[in-house]
Amino acid sequence: MHIYQLSGRNVEVTEALRDYVEEKLTRLERYSDQITDARVTLTVRDVRSAERRNRVEVQINVPHGIIRAEEHHADMYAAIDKASDVLERQLRKFKTRYMKQRQEGRPEPLPGPAEAAVQQGQDDLAEFHPEIVRQKKFDLRPMSAEDAVVQMEALGHDFYVFKDNGGQTGVVYRRKDGHYGLIESN
Repeated sequence: MHIYQLSGRNVEVTEALRDYVEEKLTRLERYSDQITDARVTLTVRDVRSAERRNRVEVQINVPHGIIRAEEHHADMYAAIDKASDVLERQLRKFKTRYMKQRQEGRPEPLPGPAEAAVQQGQDDLAEFHPEIVRQKKFDLRPMSAEDAVVQMEALGHDFYVFKDNGGQTGVVYRRKDGHYGLIESN
């Protein structure tokens, strides 16, 4: 791992913890040479359940995505191991999907009804009737825009609808330049 940031909340990041995290991150490179950087946060919380006392949050940045894991355990080293296992599975999936896309090449999307009408010389789109072919329902959970971006990337979507902590609906989306956009409601 070339660039990584390690921080601790309510815990001193010892040299032993730093070495252990670095060893786990270095092992992940075998699944993807695309890892650009990583952010690791170790947290010790005062909670009733000892199994949730130590929390490890890891975010790995790769081109065109973010891989994230959050794990809890009574022992910090075990939490690091669990997070590493989750990241390993996600990186394996990411690499498989990436290699498949490279081998097959990204197929050109088929033209939709509007594009087909224009291609056939029918520039009058008044007769165009959109058809909804799929419908989904889901609960909007309160979260920050940054958390919504993480969820969007974890799902592999280009946009994500969420409710901010003030109860307003928002949409985060991936722009063509690789950055993110936010649409907020009034």
